[in-house]
Amino acid sequence: MEEHLYNLNIERAVLSTIVFDPRQYEEIAAQLKPEDFYHPFHQAVFEAMEALFTADQPIDEEFLKERLSKSGKFDEGAFLDILAANPLSNTHAYIEEIKAKAQKRALVTLATEIKKLTIEDDLPAEDVMDAVEQKLYAIASDASTQDFRESKEMALSTLEHIKKMKERGNAMLIGVDTGFKDLNRMTSGFGEGDLVIVAARPAMGKTALTLNMALKALENGDGVAFFSLEMPAEQLVLRMLSAKTSIALQDLRVGNLRDEEWSRLGEAVDWLSAQKLFVDDEGSLNIHQVRAKLRKLKTHHPEIKIAFIDYLQLMTGASNKDRHQEVSDISRGLKMLARELNMPIVALSQLNRSLESRADKRPMLSDLRESGAIEQDADIILFVYRDDVYRIREEKEKEMKARAEGKEYKSNFHERDEEDAEIIIGKQRNGPTGIVELKFQKRFTRFVDAGSVPVEIVYQQSNIDTGGETNIEVPPV
Repeated sequence: MEEHLYNLNIERAVLSTIVFDPRQYEEIAAQLKPEDFYHPFHQAVFEAMEALFTADQPIDEEFLKERLSKSGKFDEGAFLDILAANPLSNTHAYIEEIKAKAQKRALVTLATEIKKLTIEDDLPAEDVMDAVEQKLYAIASDASTQDFRESKEMALSTLEHIKKMKERGNAMLIGVDTGFKDLNRMTSGFGEGDLVIVAARPAMGKTALTLNMALKALENGDGVAFFSLEMPAEQLVLRMLSAKTSIALQDLRVGNLRDEEWSRLGEAVDWLSAQKLFVDDEGSLNIHQVRAKLRKLKTHHPEIKIAFIDYLQLMTGASNKDRHQEVSDISRGLKMLARELNMPIVALSQLNRSLESRADKRPMLSDLRESGAIEQDADIILFVYRDDVYRIREEKEKEMKARAEGKEYKSNFHERDEEDAEIIIGKQRNGPTGIVELKFQKRFTRFVDAGSVPVEIVYQQSNIDTGGETNIEVPPV
């Protein structure tokens, strides 16, 4: 391998620094891995240092020599070269150089793999590009393919996690905030690597729910990625602004605002402009494109903590497979991507029409379209249900039927500005299932906790269809 892909003198100097000052090991080990060293003996020395540190033994010449000899990896000449190297007072630049050359070697290896995948394995171009993008992301983010994890390391890691949760005061929220108190209590938030499915029949408000979740993440200072396959970005932002400002969505659409509302809108726009919200509204994406775009975004903006996809059935597969197999590839691909990027991915999903023939129209897992793959891959499945949607539909059907028969029908049911809503947890891999009760405020396309304390906002006649000033109660934003 060409010399510009490694520098043995720099590797020796870093290892020599640890031998002469073992206190430096922990800081260096946090930045380098054994495979970052080019020389096999240097890799073995760094692994031996790690073993000694873990065993709480001295990292010195004698202990290193003994451990390397026991494993049959000791090379006296190469070891003397390390001891002869001058220790460093500042290792930062040297560590960066070792890492840069390790990345270059990884790229050379990847180039060879591309040739093999393309020519020898004769894989489709999209599969090759997906594999290359995944490996490039791993190289760029300094990730490595890890070997089997041993029980001791896993047990200690789990203990550290429990201690961290204790330090947070036994707080119920350990993942990304859902924005809803009872849903947080039931799920502990959306965990890193989780695939969350939000499913409902049309008009139930699944897009509104996920936009409310995205808004909460932004309010908490987290970055958000949103793939909108159904509507342009401007419509999504309109809904978010309505929910944020408590200004009716219809009034925002036509610009029918009072001076005070223009002021509120301006403040909300300034706030939203400063947030890390990224929307892709291309409208037609396959799983490879979603994965490539999200990897690239996460690389440039590591503050992205959650991604939303609206919605799963509008995505296409990577090849001309039957639809069930396509959806299986999509859901599995999203789950793998969530694990790879170590962040929750929330994907919206449509439900089968068959549930509407039941007396109780509350969704269940079998109502998911192409449900087998989605149900298997998802960590959490949430169903959105609002009974008023069906009641309104039934009343309109009765009215139309009466008119067709020349009769008059007067309904006792009145549409409400704030409807009861249920978030049904149909599956949760690491927690309970059950129902979370919310309220849906139709004017603002906003879900709120059922126990939210309302505040009074006065809307003038120009903003209300009925005459006179009207007091409407909405919860604080």
